[in-house]
Amino acid sequence: MNRLELGLYVITASDPSRGREHLDVARAALEGGADALQLREKDRGAAEIYRVAVGVRELLEKSGSKCLFLVNDRLDVALACGADGVHLGQEDLPAAAARALLREGMVLGVSAGTVEEALRAQEEGADYLGVGPVFPTPSKPDAGEPLGLEVLRSICEAVTVPVVAVGGINEGNLEKVFEAGAGGIAVISAVSSAQDMLQAVRRLRRAVDSCRRRG
Repeated sequence: MNRLELGLYVITASDPSRGREHLDVARAALEGGADALQLREKDRGAAEIYRVAVGVRELLEKSGSKCLFLVNDRLDVALACGADGVHLGQEDLPAAAARALLREGMVLGVSAGTVEEALRAQEEGADYLGVGPVFPTPSKPDAGEPLGLEVLRSICEAVTVPVVAVGGINEGNLEKVFEAGAGGIAVISAVSSAQDMLQAVRRLRRAVDSCRRRG
């Protein structure tokens, strides 16, 4: 597989109180130039997640975007909707088992919070790692204590697959994340909680590109 382009990775969130659903976040991500888009839904059943995933897939097809589309946790939904891949946490299906079930060419991302977890995920077939939370984050109250930049750096130095940093990342601190060795940033609230989601994605896109040019 060619090295993945994961510089700006947007994770969807639903906020009915603000009139925002996953498709709204996905639309902003695609129009704003995200490299990857992950559908993350923890509270709905498989049928509802599948319905939303199909909607995201249709948005991608209509836009002509080359943005990578992944489904969080649900390998079954990723396979059924024709997603580009799946992202799994440490409590989900083991990476090796998922790799055996994925169709050829599908992308496997795995969350890691230690060097040991990162190396195991890489050995079992992960194409990239999601490492975090790097900073405190309001989007994942159960994410645990922030890892910090030094743990991120140690993981980046230990593996050869791309590392996407996640957790509390925004325009003000993303440069530090790239300096620590990450190949990309994953954001939730920096987009889904922004007053103007499209402009938020565009600003992040410019900031990511600027960091990578300097790097």
